[in-house]
Amino acid sequence: MAEGLLHATGKRKTAVARIWIKPGSGQMTINKRPANQYLDREADRATIVEPLVLTDLRDKFDIQINVNGGGVSAQAGAIRHGISRALVDLDSGLREILKKAGFLTRDSRMKERKKYGQPGARARFQYSKR
Repeated sequence: MAEGLLHATGKRKTAVARIWIKPGSGQMTINKRPANQYLDREADRATIVEPLVLTDLRDKFDIQINVNGGGVSAQAGAIRHGISRALVDLDSGLREILKKAGFLTRDSRMKERKKYGQPGARARFQYSKR
């Protein structure tokens, strides 16, 4: 750990977020842009700060985030997962709070793969008797 810098990884669907946390004033940067500029929807902005609000650490850390893959909501979920994991690495006493809220569980729901000879994962071509 270099000068109080902490690293963690969060995932959801195909989105992967790499998180770097250091003591600071509460600035959050996603892909070298301010978080408010990167995330358009208010719901996504609320999602990424949930672990910080729950643990009362909102303005105590500067967070640098690199995220790619997936859509915007999946990226927000990956960021929340990564921040939660970083906070647990920082203070293991926060584990119980974050675990109870479900922030440490990796959401394993993925898109089902398309099957061969069919138009989609579950869809089937229409059966024709004649």
